Amino acid sequence: MKRVDDFRLRFGKQELVPIIIGGMGVDISSAELALEVARLGGIGHISDAMVQTVSDTRFDTKFVSAKLKQYKANVANSDKSSVQFCLPTLEEATRSHVGRTMEAKRGDGLIFINCMEKLTMNAPRDTLRVRLSAALDAGIDGITLSAGLHLGSFALIEDHPRFRDAKLGIIVSSARALGMFLRKNARLQRLPDYIVVEGPLAGGHLGFGIEDWWKYDLRTLVSEVLAFLKAEHLDIPVIAAGGIFTGSDAAAFLEQGAAAVQVATRFTVTQECGLPDKIKQEYFKASEDDIEVNTISPTGYPMRMLKGSPGIGDGIRPNCEAYGYLLDAKGNCAYIDAWNREVALHPDVKKLSVKDKTCLCTHMRNFDIWTCGQTTYRLKDTTRRLEDGSYQLLTAEQVFHDYQFSTDQKIALPG
Repeated sequence: MKRVDDFRLRFGKQELVPIIIGGMGVDISSAELALEVARLGGIGHISDAMVQTVSDTRFDTKFVSAKLKQYKANVANSDKSSVQFCLPTLEEATRSHVGRTMEAKRGDGLIFINCMEKLTMNAPRDTLRVRLSAALDAGIDGITLSAGLHLGSFALIEDHPRFRDAKLGIIVSSARALGMFLRKNARLQRLPDYIVVEGPLAGGHLGFGIEDWWKYDLRTLVSEVLAFLKAEHLDIPVIAAGGIFTGSDAAAFLEQGAAAVQVATRFTVTQECGLPDKIKQEYFKASEDDIEVNTISPTGYPMRMLKGSPGIGDGIRPNCEAYGYLLDAKGNCAYIDAWNREVALHPDVKKLSVKDKTCLCTHMRNFDIWTCGQTTYRLKDTTRRLEDGSYQLLTAEQVFHDYQFSTDQKIALPG
């Protein structure tokens, strides 16, 4: 039986271990995790989700408090259309996060940044252009476009000097979505350098409907995308993602024709992951029944998470003046609508509960929404339980090497 190390992901003459760590926000796929994976010869992702908050935490900037101070008078107003991001500040935060990560990079691997289209920020095109351009300016090896079709994203940076130099990829959940992206960008004569095919068992936001996500299968989706590319005479590496739990799982996709796999769930409980340790223990403790796909995200996408996430049902006041990452081009957010509805229905209640939507910005910032992959309940089988009842955290190197070298569905427990 082949193992992952028998394969290599090739970008031109460059060869990499075909393991990519998915981009998890907010700073869950931390710089430390990405750097370790790059050192080991794979590809690590950082995320630009709520990058100003990440900058405040990492570099002691005051971007969030400054934004809140600027718009404080609007806190009680349900109209958030006036709440804007300062583009130079957004650029500075992105350059700092990316630049300092790239300066610390060692080894032969690469570091990419995950960029979500659904972070609309009350000015979708302008803010997205700044995020993409600033990451390229700061030397990022590649950009993975996620959480949206990104039909116009390449055009936003077509004049950037690194547009044809950096690796640019797109996450899709169907050959149809890939075809739309390629047709829209045909005039640019710039194909994506890689395509991540994300199946229905992935963590966080899913590219499927809430009614039918369970009908899809990653192996079938990968086959369909590979067949589409062959029919179009296109040679673009395909990356399989979502529910790949063992090295044997990964090797099977590589034998199928995938150029690499993207994994994340098993790295959420590593020492380098940005999740607080107490939440890593919640992931270890989770049973399969503790995992759900719901519609509480204001983005409109279904989202997989642990049912015990404290942000579910919380009726916190919309915190757009401080954050506001999900405000659309007109300053609207589905959570604002849901919260205003509950205020009108329960005007005398001091502590509201909003069941159908969540203030995703605030709760992701506070690690109160525990997004996870479907295989999270198996994490307890990858480590040892300690005398105090907690589970031993792993290192990214341990998990990476287990994917790289294991066979026969075996998982190497820590020593």
